Amino acid sequence: MAEEYIQRGWRVTGTVRGSQRTGLHDLSDRSSGQLEIETVDINVPDQVFALRRRLESRLFDLLFVNAGVASDAGETIAEVSTEEFTRLMVTNALSPMRVLEALQDLVPPTGTLGVMSSGQGSVANNNRGGFEVYRASKAALNTLMRSFAARHANDPRALVLMAPGWVRTDLGGPQARLGIQESIPNVVNTIEDQQGQAGLQYLDYLGHTVAW
Repeated sequence: MAEEYIQRGWRVTGTVRGSQRTGLHDLSDRSSGQLEIETVDINVPDQVFALRRRLESRLFDLLFVNAGVASDAGETIAEVSTEEFTRLMVTNALSPMRVLEALQDLVPPTGTLGVMSSGQGSVANNNRGGFEVYRASKAALNTLMRSFAARHANDPRALVLMAPGWVRTDLGGPQARLGIQESIPNVVNTIEDQQGQAGLQYLDYLGHTVAW
């Protein structure tokens, strides 16, 4: 996503979790100053608040939170350990919303607040099961985002829950249906199309509404 926005002329502030070099650093090296990198582990509240302090003089047209971990696809709620359940819920639901709450006032009334969800967060579309804990964590994220929207009913900013499709990434795996170049340009198009449209939308990468 950072690369796609840079190609469209945006200035991007991206985050990494630790001190190791990542693909984001490689992108920064060739971005002619368009990409700034910050370090934050969103599961550590003190680091989120420290990031907020470092950015307090800035304004962002878009705040987009992308975080996700998964457990074994076949693991049921009867089998998952409390520790694994907690890990997914904290990383996929609690922490993204903490970031949104902490940084949202850096986005002006014309801006957009977005969070990476998943089609598997849809309760209505869960007809096949599987990925039970991951589904539950993304459904929890969606519910928390709806609560945020309800608390900010008069907010003119666009709010987006994004379902990017099943993408071949470290999380999606090699069997996923979509390549990054099939998903991400459409994800960015969909987010940009929401600018100026107040209220919360749960959308897939082609801009279609996902059933809650």
